[in-house]
Amino acid sequence: MTLDKDFGELAVKEGASHCGIIRLVDIRARQQATCCMDVLESYGARLQSPASAIVVVEPGRIRIRH
Repeated sequence: MTLDKDFGELAVKEGASHCGIIRLVDIRARQQATCCMDVLESYGARLQSPASAIVVVEPGRIRIRH
């Protein structure tokens, strides 16, 4: 889980292996833990290998990239 887009760029551009990335964009600090738990409950299977998805969470929007 990260607020930094560099992790996703490393995974995509350089093919770095990962076990799934959740990137939070413009999510308030007070909401981050709840948001992460919701994403893990809903999309946890997609984050795990071999899928190793990148999930980008923004207010009102969730994008998943494999």
